[in-house]
Amino acid sequence: MKCPVCSSNNTKVIDSRLSGEGFSIRRRRVCQKCEFRFSTIEEMEILDLIVIKRDGRRENYKRDKMVRGIVKSLEKRAYLEEDFQKLIREIERDIQKKGGNEITSKQLGEIVIKRLKSFDQVAYIRYASVYRSFKDAKTFQKELNRLIKQKNKK
Repeated sequence: MKCPVCSSNNTKVIDSRLSGEGFSIRRRRVCQKCEFRFSTIEEMEILDLIVIKRDGRRENYKRDKMVRGIVKSLEKRAYLEEDFQKLIREIERDIQKKGGNEITSKQLGEIVIKRLKSFDQVAYIRYASVYRSFKDAKTFQKELNRLIKQKNKK
């Protein structure tokens, strides 16, 4: 790991702690050259996962692409960054529970929708409207009515 101040490759880990419910590690480092202290976070990465698109194309899973879609659905919504990172970890854990090295974009979208529904209902509606291609206001209304019924049951 390079020092952010002097770019030296000679840094030393002085402390490690689990964070993110044990799915990431925060490391405290010190540069051996300039003695600057900084922290890094090491997170799990899903490798070798292929997403099968609706048209049959195959592409490598890209975490940042999924995150961008979720961020867009959360635009102008209040949430804590810590809660957002937890949401992403939960989604990726659900992906891994599916097993295998392939997942359809439909399965991936359903996982995101399920997690967004409990995270932020407005973001859920926004994401679902694009993912499920809501055609008109009636489709929106049906989904809103379902949400309201579920909330009233609780």
